[in-house]
Amino acid sequence: MAATADPGARAWVGSGSPRPGSPASSPDLGGGGRARPGPGSGPGPERAGARSPGPAAPGHSFRKVTLTKPTFCHLCSDFIWGLAGFLCEVCNFMSHEKCLKHVKIPCVTLAPSLVRVPVAHCFGPRALYKRKFCAVCRRGLEAPALRCEVCELHVHPDCVPFACSDCRQCHRDGHRDHDTHHHHWREGNLPSGARCEVCRKTCGSSDVLAGVRCEWCGVQAHSVCSTALAPECTFGRLRTLILPPACVRLLSRNFSKMHCFRISESVTPEPGEGDDGVDTSSPAGPGREALAPESGPSTRDSHPLPSGPGKQTLRIFDGNDAVQRNYFRVITLPRLARSEELLEAALRAYYITEDPHNFDLQVLPAPAQAGETGARGKSRSGGSAEEEGSQGPGSLEAVSEAWIIRALPRPQEVLKIYPAWLKVGVAYVSIRVTPQSTARTVVLEVLPLLGRQAEGAESFQLVEVLMGSRQVQRTVMADEEPLLDRLRDIRQTSLRQMSQTRFYVVEGRALAPHVSLFVGGLPPGLSPQEYSSLLDEAVATKAGLVSVSHVYSSQGAVVLGVACFAEAERLYMLVKDTVVHGRPLTALVLPDVLHAKLPPDCRPLLVFVNPRSGGLKGRDLLCSFRKLLNPHQVFELTNGGPLPGFHVFSQLPCFRVLVCGGDGTVGWVLAALEEMRHHLACPEPSVAILPLGTGNDLGRVLRWGAGYSGEDPFSVLVSVDEADAVLMDRWTILLDAHEATGAENSVADVEPPKIVQMSNYCGIGIDAELSLDFHQAREEEPGKFTSRFHNKGVYVRVGLQKISHSRSLHKEIRLQVEQQQVELPSIEGLIFINIPSWGSGADLWGSESDSRFEKPRMDDGLLEVVGVTGVMHMGQVQGGLRSGIRIAQGSYFRVTLLKATPVQVDGEPWLQGPGHMIISAVGPKVHMLRKAKQKPRKAGTPKDA
Repeated sequence: MAATADPGARAWVGSGSPRPGSPASSPDLGGGGRARPGPGSGPGPERAGARSPGPAAPGHSFRKVTLTKPTFCHLCSDFIWGLAGFLCEVCNFMSHEKCLKHVKIPCVTLAPSLVRVPVAHCFGPRALYKRKFCAVCRRGLEAPALRCEVCELHVHPDCVPFACSDCRQCHRDGHRDHDTHHHHWREGNLPSGARCEVCRKTCGSSDVLAGVRCEWCGVQAHSVCSTALAPECTFGRLRTLILPPACVRLLSRNFSKMHCFRISESVTPEPGEGDDGVDTSSPAGPGREALAPESGPSTRDSHPLPSGPGKQTLRIFDGNDAVQRNYFRVITLPRLARSEELLEAALRAYYITEDPHNFDLQVLPAPAQAGETGARGKSRSGGSAEEEGSQGPGSLEAVSEAWIIRALPRPQEVLKIYPAWLKVGVAYVSIRVTPQSTARTVVLEVLPLLGRQAEGAESFQLVEVLMGSRQVQRTVMADEEPLLDRLRDIRQTSLRQMSQTRFYVVEGRALAPHVSLFVGGLPPGLSPQEYSSLLDEAVATKAGLVSVSHVYSSQGAVVLGVACFAEAERLYMLVKDTVVHGRPLTALVLPDVLHAKLPPDCRPLLVFVNPRSGGLKGRDLLCSFRKLLNPHQVFELTNGGPLPGFHVFSQLPCFRVLVCGGDGTVGWVLAALEEMRHHLACPEPSVAILPLGTGNDLGRVLRWGAGYSGEDPFSVLVSVDEADAVLMDRWTILLDAHEATGAENSVADVEPPKIVQMSNYCGIGIDAELSLDFHQAREEEPGKFTSRFHNKGVYVRVGLQKISHSRSLHKEIRLQVEQQQVELPSIEGLIFINIPSWGSGADLWGSESDSRFEKPRMDDGLLEVVGVTGVMHMGQVQGGLRSGIRIAQGSYFRVTLLKATPVQVDGEPWLQGPGHMIISAVGPKVHMLRKAKQKPRKAGTPKDA
């Protein structure tokens, strides 16, 4: 047995993993995986039989190949031609002979053993990703593939079961304490013009999986050059905006990462959903085809190919679980291939690099032949060909098309035991497991090697961890459970699962469970006791385990503190399917932010994204910001609104807000901020805007542009960090509808008084009527309103239909300004404006000086009142030919509606019944972020300066 020193230098593939080539990852130390001997066959038509003369990289099994067409080296990205190429038979890594000694990228078979902190991925729905490459088989993603929503991992759907759980670690889970944060390297899929941080040469490629990038700070480098960088990650240019993982705590047991990051799950089940299953959409069965060595350097294609002359296609299963779920891989090899070649090809299809002599290949009987298992299913690969009536010894002329790989019984094994969250300075220790070894004896044997012999063994446990790509499962082993039998059971279930299983020695101290569960959609205006009783009636909460920690009565939401993981999971799943008073409830798992650990110069950015704004751009931005920042600081507004985000950030002394959406979305977030102000430790956070709507008038005024047109999200975040803080007035509108005296003007149901907030403008009459018609058209067919150009076209069409319409608005309303009655001219629309932009950038007030009024500003505490005479006048204003009719300027307004009249506030329209509207400035001004003016570029300055 031996203890292996922890290099502690950098994270490779997974956060905190040892660097490839270090003692912890060397194939010769600590029982690490060794390179598997190659196939026993001679040279194929396109493959030379010579082995790599130089030292192989970690885990790779290189073989010299003859290339019939130019390909690219995965290290230097240069062309390889002729006899100069070396191919890894397992992961398809291609290299020049001169580059072999510099290869630091581990083989896919070794990658799981290099992950120190297993973190599952969050795969979104399938999509087509151009010029991207699979992280498992290194092939291009030509068909719809999967991408992690938190990191830059791209994989084929059928490669998902072989991807290791090496996603970013974005929070503390109650077990580990981070002293420093290391780089989290991800290989390949860099921009073609990416520059190495060390040598300043190009390190990205659009033709091959090359180069590495830290998924926190964004630094890019060659895999060789990355070893020269300091291991500590400083989060790069966005360090003042990122919420550090060490400042976030979330006990995520029983919850998937999709639930923890509030990511909407795909409606269509993906391959391997829940248990790393398989895609069954392929007509020939799931999996990628693994060809025999004779078929050339391309060992895996997108779909199984039909057997050609002299070749046969076989289905390979890796265990009982694969047989039950009909998960298999397909290999194609010559009919005269020897049994050793078949076994090696089958192992290679499952990325298994262990010695083939430790495995056996058995014929899988058909369901109708289940009774013949003893005669055929038990046959070894070495003798099956003879028993099947083949032409010669070891040939496979007539074999069954379905085979299963079995691991041969082992009298003893060398097993790696990892110290879980113990600061002992080693990556793992290797011990010999015999039939007499149990979980308790292993703990007793490992503790002295970890320097913990002075502590009682009863305070430690052995934990089995399955590092699936979608979920990391932990199981505490019973003290008397035989370990060798457990290893045999795992291999019998799935050989692939064995390569993803680890054993940890864990301190058995009890972890106090605590989960914060946000529940929204409740009736507003209730007391904490009433909310508790309502939830107890709806979902049967357990009084001793569930308590109401926060109540947001005005918004009908509560935050529950749950002291049991199983109860938290039960409530989460039950609340999502519960309807109270006709409204479906919303359930979210929220983290705790440890504000005391926040760096002094850090002002994290709270991001709200409306995915329904801007067509599909909102969804793309949601994914981009999750990857550039900590996903715990990015919130989807269609999933609970702004309240969960403000609750998570409520204890931070200073933070900023970015709202991605239209003017209505910005108003929604600002209204929620106004209600939450007294709950926040930072009562006046500055708000930036990424305009995704149609008009985007507030975004224009604050220099964020007329609308998002695909700018780099990283550049957007840099602009937010450099933006200037400005003040803006917020206005309150009291709507008090009364029943009219005339029967023709009465409304069926008079609404109770309500209050709305205004930031941009409030329109009464013709402009609100156009907005209402547009809103109704969008509600009827929302799928058509995904383009800003189309939306404006609908506005024009609705306006043309109203061009001859006249309702003499000045006769239907009364206006008081500062308690003074104001005589209205003949108008069709009355508009109160707070910002110098209206109707997609038009200047409604005009630029002419007028001694009667002050020069308008959005922070002067005054509103400007303007009238328009109809649709034609509005068109002339938007075309810059005219301005509106200036009526008044003030800080208090009272409007009396004599008839039901269309009203819109910040682009949100409705039909308001007869009654009163009182507009006044209330509360403190809101702090907005205005994009800084870009400095003119000096002559001769390169673009990438």
